[in-house]
Amino acid sequence: MKAISYSRYGGPDVLEYGDVRSPRVGPDTVLVKVRAASVNPVDWKCREGYLDSMLEAVFPVIPGWDVSGVVVQPGAAVTEFEVGDEVIAYAREDFLSRGTFAEYVAAPVRTLARKPLNLSFEEAAGLPLVGLTAYQVLIKVLGVKAGETVLVHAAAGGVGSIAVQLARHLGARAIGTASESNHDFVRSLGGEPVTYGEGLAERVRALAPDGVDAAFDTIGGETMRVSAELLAPEGRLASIADPDVVTFGGRYYFVRPAADDLQHLSELAERGVVSVHVAETFPLERAADAHRLSAEGRTRGKIVVTVDWTE
Repeated sequence: MKAISYSRYGGPDVLEYGDVRSPRVGPDTVLVKVRAASVNPVDWKCREGYLDSMLEAVFPVIPGWDVSGVVVQPGAAVTEFEVGDEVIAYAREDFLSRGTFAEYVAAPVRTLARKPLNLSFEEAAGLPLVGLTAYQVLIKVLGVKAGETVLVHAAAGGVGSIAVQLARHLGARAIGTASESNHDFVRSLGGEPVTYGEGLAERVRALAPDGVDAAFDTIGGETMRVSAELLAPEGRLASIADPDVVTFGGRYYFVRPAADDLQHLSELAERGVVSVHVAETFPLERAADAHRLSAEGRTRGKIVVTVDWTE
């Protein structure tokens, strides 16, 4: 099959398009014909070796954890899906090798859910990682409740845009940091935008004089420190970007594959509670360009790689 892969750590130029061995279908995996796969910052961070201490790379590595596609072969022990089912997955394993930037992927059944009927394959591919991150942090880590105020950083990005929508669904008020060019977009999601950068604390305090009940950090560093200062007396802080959050009494979190959570997100998407904004799409053979754009860190919503099956 055709796929994108890399045989050593490095910049986007190490990504190669070509033939690789087709995946084997284990008892608890599902062979998916890939229609689209989304790009996440963690993809290029893995490619550059930043996660080497956490995830072993078995070269050549096919990047990508998000996928949408069609089931072509369930594993011998799989009863949840049948041939022809449209599915999505956060198909992360505990090592780097068998990713989703390919024509086919053998996804563990524990990572799969049914694709939202109202989303395109491109939109659906952008939901799993960012949706699960937002869902698990807001509900399982921060315990956000109706009536609370939540500060969401990078609210126009992949994780932040879903977090704003979910916070509003939970009945919370969502204050979201974003560049001024993205303020209208944040408002369209139900959030109250504030410009990030110098003076952020003062701008947030003007909206929430008593502090925020929960802060969701997606940036780390100084932004995380400011978030800690903005908490109400019983406020909670979580970061997906900076493990040092624990020094501020917060919790560091790395998203987990969870079929039940992903299925719930799919249902929320079908109800119109959450939507996925696709900023740009690239054909599979241009995945390096998609990685370059992601690394710029200014994308509104999601970047998606598509697989052409018109032949």
